[in-house]
Amino acid sequence: MTAAVTPSLPSAMERPHFIGVGGAGMSGIAKILAVRGARVAGSDARESATADALRGFGVTVHIGHAAGHLAPDATVVVVSSAIREDNPEMAEARRRGLPVLHRADALAALMAGLRPLAVAGTHGKTTTTSMLAVSLADLGLDPSYAIGGDLEGPGSNAHQGTGEIFVAEADESDRSFHKYAPEVAIVLNVELDHHANYASMEEIYESFGVFAGRIAEDGTLVVSADHEGARELTRRLRTESDQKLTVRTYGEAEDADVRVLRITPKGLTSEVAVVLDGAELTFAVSVPGRHYALNAVAALTAGAALGVPAGDLARALGSYTGVKRRLQLKGLTGGVQVIDSYAHHPTEMAADLEAIRGGAGEGRVLVVFQPHLFSRTQELGKEMGEALALADGSVVLPIYPAREDPVPGVTSALITDAAQAAGAAVRGVDAPEDAVAAVAGMAESGDLVLTMGAGDVTDLGPRILAKLAE
Repeated sequence: MTAAVTPSLPSAMERPHFIGVGGAGMSGIAKILAVRGARVAGSDARESATADALRGFGVTVHIGHAAGHLAPDATVVVVSSAIREDNPEMAEARRRGLPVLHRADALAALMAGLRPLAVAGTHGKTTTTSMLAVSLADLGLDPSYAIGGDLEGPGSNAHQGTGEIFVAEADESDRSFHKYAPEVAIVLNVELDHHANYASMEEIYESFGVFAGRIAEDGTLVVSADHEGARELTRRLRTESDQKLTVRTYGEAEDADVRVLRITPKGLTSEVAVVLDGAELTFAVSVPGRHYALNAVAALTAGAALGVPAGDLARALGSYTGVKRRLQLKGLTGGVQVIDSYAHHPTEMAADLEAIRGGAGEGRVLVVFQPHLFSRTQELGKEMGEALALADGSVVLPIYPAREDPVPGVTSALITDAAQAAGAAVRGVDAPEDAVAAVAGMAESGDLVLTMGAGDVTDLGPRILAKLAE
């Protein structure tokens, strides 16, 4: 174990106020600040388990948004990209002349003086960050971490550790990952997403290039050798970059620096064999699917770049049991398994469906899908429908808007039409209760039901189980 580290509390953040404190990224930062001694307050739209957990850390949580929630002695206001200028607490902060920090700036301040490891990519950030957090903790290194989901083991999305390593997700969606200066960074994949902020792949490459340029001098970038977009990013960096950056590729490609020899599925787990620095290592991954196995290899490569013994880390990766909403088993009733998936991009959807297919045996895979964002559905609705063709039957809910306003003509019909054209058995429904009734009526013993999407479709798992029990 390394010597204990006692990080300081940034003086400007002694009494922070978080607008939208219940968000996955926001709540983690609030917890760490509270542990470091800050008097943290914030607001959120509604009561939740996250709000209760924050109160357990001593955070004052107001429900609803009002100017009066902003304490007289607040020193800074922390926001995410989802908070608009007309939010009453934002307006009050502007009126008082209080500094307003994006959550990425707050997280960057928390990582100062430590050894940051940032995980970026269009998909897989939460899983890979979680794998690193769990395995490093298992080795007694007690890392700090901030994750966009709750770990199954520790049951938290953030932790203030005593070790020198800080593992964090680096979000490309709003370019906020440009705020970080990691010692080691991972790029899992590079695809066009977040269409409200990126107009083309060229803009995506440029943005990831800026992120790579923020890596500390003599630092390391770990990047996929299999993913087409990631390979193009590597080519550009090796051609154009003049910084002393070590780029290490990983994957099944023959030219990968860390080569995956084989991935052997074993039900809802897998075994992975790799060659790293000339040594062959074989280790278990306790979640299903080739993409999760490759995430584990990325975590192994990045940990080794920080100086963690690769053999020890490989064994520790087997202690990772998953993160909530990433193929999380919600229950089993009448021989039907109900599993929850956060997948909302076509690539993620296809990967999770292929992974689940391996664990379904002779049973069918049935999906309740909720599209996330009008902009994403407008651009990728056809591909979402084609991904759903991998299931044996699907029910599609209306679009979850999150931070967006409706777009005329953009509905879930874009997805169901494409799915039907691809030969899928799919139907659209108007309300959650209709989806619950539809999939419960379809399911038979041996089938597997997947609730899929980044919105509140996750709430339907228990309701489907209860319906099946009837």
